[in-house]
Amino acid sequence: MEFTFDWEDNKENIKKLNGIIEDHKDKKGALMSVLHEAQDLFGYLPIEVQRIISEGLKVPLAEVYGVITFYSQFTLIPRGKYQIGICLGTACYVRGAQELVDKVKKDLSIEVGGTTSDRKFSLQATRCIGACGLAPVMSVNDEVYGRLKAEDIPEILEKYKNM
Repeated sequence: MEFTFDWEDNKENIKKLNGIIEDHKDKKGALMSVLHEAQDLFGYLPIEVQRIISEGLKVPLAEVYGVITFYSQFTLIPRGKYQIGICLGTACYVRGAQELVDKVKKDLSIEVGGTTSDRKFSLQATRCIGACGLAPVMSVNDEVYGRLKAEDIPEILEKYKNM
């Protein structure tokens, strides 16, 4: 899924980003702080934002991209309003978590690591979330659903589709 950065819709955030860059540009190690604040502003770090940061901090674009792709807290695609995480830790996996992943992918026409075109849902495969006794487990933002079967998925997704 490709997302288009809208310069007009992001005019205010770009102004804020330039202010953030200005506040940090003379500080050692400014890149990480600026990237975190930029992601908070935009929800992700598209190439357009990376270029602004690169030019503003006078850091090569390749370095900016390298940091973003190295650290898992940064994302190059927008995250959905509802972030679905399906645990693929051992307990969940042996109790059928892959079937849950397959069902969500099918029902939302989304891949793991992807976001729906309406930016409503993102899907992540996660590791143990500490709810092994409820395996297999799926979370939607901060809500955890346990002891799931693939046939439970449509009802759960429907709840969020209508919010």
